[in-house]
Amino acid sequence: MSAVDDTRSTKERMLAGELYLADDPELVADHVRAQELTEAYNATGIHERARRTEILGELLGALGEDSAIRPPLRVDYGSQIRVGSGVFVNFGLIALDVVDITIGDDVQIGPNVQLLTPLHPLEAGLRREKWENAAPITIGDNVWLGGGVIVCPGVSIGANTVVGAGSVVTRDLPAGVLAVGNPARVVRELPA
Repeated sequence: MSAVDDTRSTKERMLAGELYLADDPELVADHVRAQELTEAYNATGIHERARRTEILGELLGALGEDSAIRPPLRVDYGSQIRVGSGVFVNFGLIALDVVDITIGDDVQIGPNVQLLTPLHPLEAGLRREKWENAAPITIGDNVWLGGGVIVCPGVSIGANTVVGAGSVVTRDLPAGVLAVGNPARVVRELPA
């Protein structure tokens, strides 16, 4: 069945990682809600930790205990983001959550990191018609993403892995390694 003939809702197609059109009214409403919540979150002051946690509870799909995300934060929908316990996210996270972004426990994310799930068709005609899709991102427990790291759609990063600052992660990384560069390459295994 072609994307044009699919009878599922646009949101169902989007969440399945299949082709969809982002201008669907339900998706627009979800996006506006997320932007209002992130605007409120980003306007909080340093001493408003309880308010920040409250807003993140409304915005995100899940937020583990003792996790902190420093504003500013940017998301597409928020509801597809699941953050584990003991996570620290520094300033400027961009998490485009067209589909699931799963962040494990005890993860550290440096400033200006981008977690990008959206994809666009390689076929020029579909792209011109504004079709898009996405692939999920999974970040294992105790991962450290250095400042400015970009994680591309469909990538999984194994537990205890470190990704060096400025790296672009274009494919899965195994557990317990140091990866650096563009594209990120494993340079060595790390001690357990």
